[in-house]
Parts: sequence; C-alpha cells; structure tokens
Amino acid sequence: MTQESYAAIMDQRAEIMRASVDIDYEQYTTGRLAFDYERLMADTGYDIATALAVQKTTAVGKTPLVELKNITALARTVSKPGKGARIFVKDEEANPSGSFKDRRASLSVHEASKRGYSGVAAATSGNYGAAVASQAAKAGLRCIIVQEAFDSEGVVQPEIAEKTRACEAYGAEVIRLSVGPELFYMLLRVLKETGYFNASLYTPYSVLGIETLGYEIALQMQEQSGVFPDVVIATHAGGGNLTGTARGLRKAGAVNSQVIAASVDLSGLHMASDHDFNRKSFTTGHTGFSIPFTTWPDRADVPRNAARALRYMDRFVTVTQGEVFYMTQLLAELEGLERGPAGNTSLVAAFVIAQELDEGQIVVVQETEYTGAGKHPLAQLNLARQMGIDVRRGDPRDNKPGQCIIIPEHPSQLAVVNIDMEYVRRSYLHNAIKSLPEGESLSEVDLAFLAEETRISQTHVQEILNELTGKTR
Repeated sequence: MTQESYAAIMDQRAEIMRASVDIDYEQYTTGRLAFDYERLMADTGYDIATALAVQKTTAVGKTPLVELKNITALARTVSKPGKGARIFVKDEEANPSGSFKDRRASLSVHEASKRGYSGVAAATSGNYGAAVASQAAKAGLRCIIVQEAFDSEGVVQPEIAEKTRACEAYGAEVIRLSVGPELFYMLLRVLKETGYFNASLYTPYSVLGIETLGYEIALQMQEQSGVFPDVVIATHAGGGNLTGTARGLRKAGAVNSQVIAASVDLSGLHMASDHDFNRKSFTTGHTGFSIPFTTWPDRADVPRNAARALRYMDRFVTVTQGEVFYMTQLLAELEGLERGPAGNTSLVAAFVIAQELDEGQIVVVQETEYTGAGKHPLAQLNLARQMGIDVRRGDPRDNKPGQCIIIPEHPSQLAVVNIDMEYVRRSYLHNAIKSLPEGESLSEVDLAFLAEETRISQTHVQEILNELTGKTR
C-alpha cells in the first residue's frame, strides 16, 4: 500500500466512501439534519422476502428459538409469587461463523458480488469480521479486515485474537493495529487502493440483514406459543442489532413487543485510550459504544448511519461485567449451552426483567454467539488479572470498571440499572444542534425528523432545544 498522510486521506473521505458503497447519500437529504431514512432503506431493494431468500443461499438464519426452562425456574425461585416470565433465546450460534453477524454480512457481500466488486473490507475487532470473511469465502470474493487488536505494549485482547484466527481461517487478510485514530484512516486507505466494497456495520444492507432475526423471532414465537413475545432484549453497542431486530418484529406484526437495550457498564473507561483498552473485558455490547452511538449515530464510517437505536428502544438497561461472566456459567451448567459473552449480556437483563413480569409472559433474548478459547470467561478474567484488576466474588454493585470485577455469589444479586431515557434524548438533541453550522436554524422538516429520532413530540423537541440553546424559537 502506498503511504498517504492522515490529513490527505481524510480529505478524500467522502469520495472514497461514495465509491465503496455506491450509495448517493445526498439524494436522501431533506433538511439541515433530516434525511429520508425509510427511502434510504427501501431503495436497497431488500424487503424481508428478498433478504430471507439471499440468506437461505448461504445457510444464514432459520436458527432455533430455545426455551430456557431451567434458568426460568431459577428466576422464579428469587421472584415474588406469580412472577417470573418464561425466558427464550434465539440461538444465533447456529449461523455459519457462529453469530448473528452473518445476517449483517450476508446482504453486504451479496450486494458487493452483484455490483461486480472483487472484494470486501470492514473495520471491526469482533464477530462481524469473521462473518464478513465467511460470507466472502462463500461468494468467492477477497476480504480484508482491519482490527484494533492491542495496546502500545503489544498486549492483545484475547477475544480479538480469537477473531483474528477466525478471519484468517476463512481466508481473509487481517490488518492488526494498536488502539488509536489510525483505524478509520487505514480502512479508507484499503478501500481507496483496492476498490473493494465497504461492508460497513452501518450501511442499510447491514441493518436490513438483521431484520430477518426479529421477523423469525416473532413467527417462531407465534408457532411455539401462539403469541408474540412481551419483551425482546437486544445487546446494544453500535445500534444495528437493536435497530434491525425491532424493524423485523414490526414487519412480522409484533408491534406491541417491548424492545429493551442491554449493555455492559464500562463507564469511566475510554474506548480510544491506550491505557483503558485492555482494562475492559468486553469488546462489544458495552456503554463505551452504546451511549455514544445512541446519542449520535452519525459518528459512523458512512455519511448516514442506518442503525438508529433511539428510534426503536423502549428501555435501556446496563449490567456489570461480573454478572455477565456469572450468567455465562449458569447458561452452560443449567441449560447445556456454552455461548459467548455478548448474548449473555442480554440474558442477565432477561433474568432480572423476567422477575418483573407474570409467569405467563414471555421474554426473548434475541441472540447468542459461539464461544472459543479467546472468548471464554477464563481468558478475559486472566487478562484482567494481568492488568492488575481485582477479580473476586461479592456484590456486583461494588463493580468498578477498570479496577475490579465482582462476580455474584447468588442469583438474587443480579440486577439492572435503568438508563434515563430523557437524558439520552437530550444528549442526542445536544449533539444534533452542535453539528449545525454556526448561525443555521432548524426547519419544520428537521423538527419532524428529530421527533422521529427521539420518539417524542415536536413540541417537546422544541422545548429541549430552547433549553439547550437558551433561545426561544
């Protein structure tokens, strides 16, 4: 690869991105902030039927919906009489590369092949890289994955090392970087010099691929129990998982199913910090991604992010690292399912929220992922100890990200912390007005868009904007 300066590559960002996804985002602009989100999604040509048909050709989807009877029974032992909803999990480990990310990758790779690209590229340190590599192998396309893999001391996150191995096993080239601003720079260089398709996590293809997950959950629940789920819980990071699942549920008719976002609390740790990089035990599904992307989704590597989680979430909760490790062991020992940590974030939330609901109600955890040497709790906890983090049993409320991981001693200690949705909405609107050029004001179209984004009335949007700016409209 030829060397170009950071500034030179960033100046070419718009041009490189346009060539790498072949979407003219400008045509969807309707205001200073507003854009026609639904037309952006529809113009891809991938409705549910088309997405299902594409995924069928590469053995993606149609994964089992499994009732966790033993974990449900355990939840009822710590619930009030008559409480303790049935808990189900969508076992996405059954996909080709072992996670729901195959759904995200399938449409992107199909689109790249259809448009004549010779290869695909993506910047990701998690399951998505393996999914893109797997789907590219099936399509006969080349693949490059760019990873943030280690800190400046060369210490590698074991889960990321596991993903490197998986990507290379599928025939992909992996470019491994230390934590820092060069990740996006390197992706742009790769896209410019190879002419590959950008299989970004945030294109419409990626999010539409997950709609089949929500759609299947609704139909399988109808088939198994004759009802739609009362609650569906999605592990939340960049927003695509929750967005696609919620859209799929709605398209199947499950419009009253409550959609809850769940993230691991890593407050106080900065994801771009060399010091903090290996002091977290989770590479995704945590607040280091979920809070920033909820409050400003267009921080993505494409001009308009198709993952817009705030539009779809009814509730947002956090859990601790120790609780997820504890639940990972419970799932293996009680249900015979050894699965990776990301889906178990939602399972902790499901265990707690089931206790709020009646026994006849249903909670669905919408994904699991495969586990492996680097994704196993022991690997993560060994790294934590290596980094000087105190790992012990006790009350998980004493957890301090980057300092100690407290693993519960009893299932009654599991809990969720509710994120203030009004605070999240205000943060989104604060970021929205910050993005405006100085002196520009919002139109009626913009206000309507912001109301859709935050799921509040235009009047309430205007009230918050007035408070934030100290102005009257």
